[in-house]
This record gives sequence, C-alpha cells and structure tokens, in this order.
Amino acid sequence: MIAKTNDHLIGLIQELKKKAIETDTKMFKRIATDLEKPTRIRRSVNLSRINRFTKENEVIIVPGKVLGTGDLDHSLTIAAYKFSSSALDKINSSKSKAISINDLISGEIKGKKIRIIG
Repeated sequence: MIAKTNDHLIGLIQELKKKAIETDTKMFKRIATDLEKPTRIRRSVNLSRINRFTKENEVIIVPGKVLGTGDLDHSLTIAAYKFSSSALDKINSSKSKAISINDLISGEIKGKKIRIIG
C-alpha cells in the first residue's frame, strides 16, 4: 500500500475504521478501503449517474469525487470525499444537499439507509 501524505484523508480513513468497529457496520470499513486506494483508481461519479441510479430522498455516499456532468431531478443527500465546483453548484441549486463524509459519520444523518454509488 502506498503511504498517504494527506493528513485530512488519513484522519478520515481512521475515523471510518473506528466507526465501523463501534457500530459493527461493514459499510464504513468498505468506504475506508476505497479511500485508501490511489487517487487515479478512486471513484469519480457524474451527477447524471447519481440521478439515474437513485430515488427521491435517498442518502448516498461516493468514496471519491462527484463530478458535475448531468443534472439532478429529485432530492438527495450526497456525501463524498470531494466535489467539483460545478457539481456543488448544481447540487446546491437543486433540492439536494451536499455534505462531507465527516458530517455523515459524525451523526448528522441518523436512521436512514445509506447507499454507496460508484
């Protein structure tokens, strides 16, 4: 495994692994594993793909970057490691909400099912 130099990413991966153990949730471990991959292998997802494979009011997580190609026609909460500026503009101008993975694991979203898109 290649050593990470981004302190924010290292902290996020450690928090995800700790949360996976505390809550006995494999999803957090999977997200941490995906974020450990090199940047060139990490997922990048367009808004059009997110729109196509989600339903109204879902909570989704992208263990990588959300790109701004496409539009959203329904309300979502999207958690991701990074967002392109055009993706943030489109998400904020729609009924959807963009949050960081840190906000997701800190307990902002409770009692809802979370799907991984990638």
